[in-house]
Order: sequence, then C-alpha cells, then structure tokens
Amino acid sequence: MNYLRGFIPWLVFAGVSSAGWQWGALAGLAISVALLIADRAAGLSLDYRLLEYGTIVFFAALSVLAFARPDSGIKLYSSTLSMGWLALIAWVSIVVQRPFTMAIARRMAPPEVWHTPLFRRINVVLTAAWALSFTLTAIAQAVVSAYELNVVFSIVIQIAGFVLPIRFTAAYPERARARFQQESGVRADARGGLAS
Repeated sequence: MNYLRGFIPWLVFAGVSSAGWQWGALAGLAISVALLIADRAAGLSLDYRLLEYGTIVFFAALSVLAFARPDSGIKLYSSTLSMGWLALIAWVSIVVQRPFTMAIARRMAPPEVWHTPLFRRINVVLTAAWALSFTLTAIAQAVVSAYELNVVFSIVIQIAGFVLPIRFTAAYPERARARFQQESGVRADARGGLAS
C-alpha cells in the first residue's frame, strides 16, 4: 500500500473539505509538505517526486484561492480540479521521463534494479494507468458537478478512480516480469530487475 502514501494529502483534502474547502486545501498543503520533509529527513532522494511537488503547488494555489474567495464557484468543481491536476502530474511525469510511480517503486525495490529497462517500463505503464484513471475520473466528476448530481455519485466515482489503478498496480508488475522472462529467457527478479 505504499502507493497510497503519495495520495494521503488528497484523501485528507477530500475528508476535511466537508468542514470547508479552504480548510481541506490547507490541510492537504500541510500534509503534503510534512510528508516531503519526512522523506527528506529519512534520507530518501527527492528525485522523481513530481507527484509530491505537484501536490504542494496545487494545494498552495487552492488554499490562496479558497481563503480569498470562499464563495467562489470553483468550490463546486474542486473534485474535478484535483483529479484533473493529478492527471496532469501523471501525464507530465511520463513526458519528462520521470514516471511518478518510480519514486514509490524505489521504496520497495533495491537500487540495483532502478535503472533496468524492465523496471522503467513497468513504471511507465503503471503511471499511464493512473493517468488514464485520473483523466476519466476528472471528466466524470465534471459531469457530476455540472449537473449537480447527488454527492453519492461523486464519492463512488472518486473511489473507483483510485481502486481500479490500485488493483492494476498490484497485478501488472508480476505479469510484466513473467512476460519478459518468457520472451527473453532471462529471469526477472520479483522487484522488477533482472536476475543473473
């Protein structure tokens, strides 16, 4: 469940926003900064942290807007904006060749596999799956907001937007390693690298 750690600020935002979207945005900002500081204090590299940096930028901007204009119509679209921003972070991380899942995967895999083509390929595919899910969720949330549908629809969409890529993330790496082994005859270790 290391994949959920990067989304804690977004989950906090969703939960705290019921007390006011400005407080949700501020809580998301505080948590995202605290997590990045904790990672740095733990000696973790801040490379490949586009998700974390993008999260801080989003919640800083949203906090300023929400406190300056708490009655803004943007409030109705805050779920759409948050999922759209996550989609943008994910797509950009692929374009700049730093898939956001790479930082998460590096927590679980040994350094010797970080630069293998298989490890990189797995993370590009995982990031693309998350990006697609975020994109579709943002579109669905926009429809819910535009038609002012019941909040239950928004909650179900939000949950699906995370559960589906989580399930894919849990299953895909093993399938990719098995396919690589079958096609190349080289044994891939369980963490995405190549075994000798």
